[in-house]
Amino acid sequence: MREALKEAEKGRRGGEVPVGALLIGQSNEVLARDHNRSISRNDPTAHAEILVIRRAAKLLENYRLNGMTIVVTIEPCAMCMGAIINARLDTLIFGAFDLKSGAAGSIYNLSNDGRLNHRLRVIPGIMESQCRELMQDFFREKR
Repeated sequence: MREALKEAEKGRRGGEVPVGALLIGQSNEVLARDHNRSISRNDPTAHAEILVIRRAAKLLENYRLNGMTIVVTIEPCAMCMGAIINARLDTLIFGAFDLKSGAAGSIYNLSNDGRLNHRLRVIPGIMESQCRELMQDFFREKR
C-alpha cells in the first residue's frame, strides 16, 4: 500500500484525484503501477485501476489476469470494479472506503454479487487512515 500511496501522491501533485494502484503478479512482482490520469488525459476512464489492468494485460499479452492482485488506495468505483471482475483478478486490496461511489462494499458490492460470473476476495482497510487523509487533504485544498 505504501507504493500505491506514492502513486496517489504523484497524481495529487499533477492535479489529479489522488488514487494510486499497483497490479501484483502471481509471483508477487509488481507488474504495473499508476495513478489517476483522467484530467491530464481528458479521459473519464483513466482511473488508476484501469490503467494498471491495461498495462499488465498488454505486458502479459492476456486479457485474463487470473491469480493476480490489485492494490488501490481507495475503494474502486463501479467502472473499475467491472474491469477488475472482467480481468478475473483474484484479490482486491484497498485502503479507504469511498462512501460516495464505492463498489466493493460501501455503496455497491460487485465483488460478491451472485449474478456475476466472477467473485474475488476483498481486503479493505489497509493503511486506511493514510489513504483517507490524502484524499481529504486534496479536496480540502480544492475548496
